[in-house]
Amino acid sequence: MLFKFKNAKISGVLTIVPKNVVKFDDEVNNYTFSPKQTLKLKKIMGYEERRIAPSGVCTSDLCEYGVKYLFENKLLKKDEIDALILVTQSPDYYMPATSNILHGKLGLKEDVVCMDINQGCCGYIIGLIQSFMLLEQPSIKKVLLLNGDVLSPKISKKDRNSCPIAGDGASVTVLEKTEYSEFVLADIKTDGANAMCLNIPAGGFRMPCSAETAVMKQDECGNIRSLNNLVMRGDDVFNFVMTKVPTQIEFLLKENNMTKEELDYFVCHQPNRFMLQKLADKLEVNYEKLPNNIVEKFGNSSGATIPTNLCYNFKDELLNKTLKVCLSGFGIGLTWASMLINIGKLDFCEIIEY
Repeated sequence: MLFKFKNAKISGVLTIVPKNVVKFDDEVNNYTFSPKQTLKLKKIMGYEERRIAPSGVCTSDLCEYGVKYLFENKLLKKDEIDALILVTQSPDYYMPATSNILHGKLGLKEDVVCMDINQGCCGYIIGLIQSFMLLEQPSIKKVLLLNGDVLSPKISKKDRNSCPIAGDGASVTVLEKTEYSEFVLADIKTDGANAMCLNIPAGGFRMPCSAETAVMKQDECGNIRSLNNLVMRGDDVFNFVMTKVPTQIEFLLKENNMTKEELDYFVCHQPNRFMLQKLADKLEVNYEKLPNNIVEKFGNSSGATIPTNLCYNFKDELLNKTLKVCLSGFGIGLTWASMLINIGKLDFCEIIEY
């Protein structure tokens, strides 16, 4: 589905990562594979270290910390916020909505729209689209978009498919109306028939957690996990990304009468280095134009890898000039979403530690 927006912009991006660093080399003996095999995987996938939240810390804690950092440093005023969107798959509770809890903790005015969106790998793009739609309302001038996940408690430490990439993190993005006709183009697509390629079987109403769902079992590939843990069919996800994402990006470029050469960067969700390199090859762009270094430094924090990518790789540029970029997210759902946007001369663009 195609979306077009104008007269709105991203004015600031902040990423929040836990201080706690877990190194891949320290976990090699967790797996039922030889250390030699596992270290070979490290080289191919780009595994190095990841950030993991302390026990009991939730996505909302990271988001609250980030927003209060902006308040304290006078980068954002409470009374300016007209809408608060939280995109996460790790809410505090089934109910109430975590965005409402954050509204209370942040002490925001009553006249604020609060909204939770359950989305993962392309959650940042979907959150941006929802934010731009809200900004089309006359009464809404500034939107606070929060996106992140703390999914590490749901990852088996003996699952070589998922554990090496799992990272926790969150982001705060401020969007606001502009007086000039800025143009944004985005597309979302969904393949619900293959939604279970990435899933956590137990924990919802369909299959509540129990003693039975907590039993650890070894699969045919040697990974050990329970039904309470994340399951990923890696080959299916890889094939989906290689097939669907380049086509979507090329569609957007054609729709906007642009060429790949006119874009400064492709800022993508980062599952692992190997997949990003193959995606760059498929798009026929060099690796400098499509960075792949976030998972090896922070881990895969779901949709928050895109704002982390922006803050880590392009901070100086984004604070001083405007870039033409393609943002792209893909994964859980299966959902894929991409956006062409001019972003730059931001009020803030940084990474802080919780």
